Amino acid sequence: MAIALRVRGKRLKSFQMNLLVSVGGVFLLFAVCFSIYQHHREKDYKIDILHSRLQMYNYEMMQSLGHDSLLSERAFRDYVEKHDVEGLRVTVIDKAGRVLLDSHTSNVDSLGNHLRRMEIRDALLRGNGYDIKRMSESTHDTYFYSATRFDDVVIRAAVPYSAEISRSLQADNTYIYFSVFLTLLLGLILYLNTKRISRHIGYLREFAVKAEKGEELDHELERRLPDDELGDISHTIIQLYWKLRHSEEEKLLIKRQLTQNAAHELKTPVASIHGYLESIIDNPDMQPEKRRHFLERCYAQSERMSRLLLDMSALTKLDELEDTPLSSRQDYHPIDVVSVIRNVLDDTALQLQEKGMQTVLRLPSSAIVTGDQSLLYSIFRNLIDNALAYATGATRLSVSCEEAERDGRKFFDFSVSDNGSGVSPEHLQRLFERFYRVDKGRSRKLGGTGLGLAIVKNAVAAHGGTAVAETTPGGGLTIRFSLARE
Repeated sequence: MAIALRVRGKRLKSFQMNLLVSVGGVFLLFAVCFSIYQHHREKDYKIDILHSRLQMYNYEMMQSLGHDSLLSERAFRDYVEKHDVEGLRVTVIDKAGRVLLDSHTSNVDSLGNHLRRMEIRDALLRGNGYDIKRMSESTHDTYFYSATRFDDVVIRAAVPYSAEISRSLQADNTYIYFSVFLTLLLGLILYLNTKRISRHIGYLREFAVKAEKGEELDHELERRLPDDELGDISHTIIQLYWKLRHSEEEKLLIKRQLTQNAAHELKTPVASIHGYLESIIDNPDMQPEKRRHFLERCYAQSERMSRLLLDMSALTKLDELEDTPLSSRQDYHPIDVVSVIRNVLDDTALQLQEKGMQTVLRLPSSAIVTGDQSLLYSIFRNLIDNALAYATGATRLSVSCEEAERDGRKFFDFSVSDNGSGVSPEHLQRLFERFYRVDKGRSRKLGGTGLGLAIVKNAVAAHGGTAVAETTPGGGLTIRFSLARE
């Protein structure tokens, strides 16, 4: 575990860098791709503007001259001179690629066939076309060409590809500076956030290392957590750790107390049995009546030890059930609690009659819950045995069950009460503690183990409920608890 933490520690040191590189790399790649795309789009846009202007010139020429006048050399040259643009060259070409007219020369036969020129080919196919930065074979100057098809002829306008046009066709790099600035800004924000996340993960790692080594934990750790989702998660982890640690400490304390109390409780019957048996061995001529009395006392004390061991075994089983979810307990199945109660009353009918206690039942026809039958039986058996043993002067034992609904869940609320002498209020909260006795001397004389109500509390908890002790109105003790309906 320590090695794993150290290895994990090395990884944590590079967590910020890994996150920064991965997220920052994706964003940087996006920014580069966007810049390249925007650069080409900007360049294409400016080329389209220049192409559109030359197209307008071609359309205006055709519209002004018409088809017949366009093929007249005089009308053609007059129009070009009247609409002169510096360096502009205009050419009229037929569908076969033969030059009909050119504003720069009258000897059109020397210009050759233009059918394979890109702008002419595109114009014949799509109606218009252009070519960027191509050298003229006749003038040896570099031009930007824009051609437009009109029925059986193509008008081509060309302007020299000068430094000014070259600059005008270049993309505006302002967006690049903006992209760089935005990238740096977002990079800084990403760095600060990853640093914050890494710092708080480091706090959790520090907490985990100290917890593993059993060192004194820094309670200031929680105060340094951020007030956001990360802080909530970290706080929850720390709280779960403390609950788990306290739970383990409580379990160890309970087990230690159980061992100490069990040893204390067993000491008395063991000493009694030892004393009686020693007397019998040391006095072989002991009168039969006295020998029988000693043996009966040994038997009674052994029964007390047997009950104590059985109760301790039941509590151990219940402690083990705490770590098992209710839904995965194999011994749990639908049980009719009313039937269980009647079985307990049948088994204790003779003792109740001897005590002169009348039973008053307020029960439905059935109360089905999912649970363990032996544990449910032990709940009611221990409650009735407790009333038989300690409800001094009681003449009535009441058992009731009512249906209830809380937070969208349905329950059966049970109560077992007597009208005896009751318990002082200061003892009510401690009645479910293991080996707790209101009157220790009297309880031992009655043969109690001090674990009955502890078994009730844990058995109820094993079925997802809680048990409370109250004073019965008019005198006596009432134990209330709930069991979830099936």
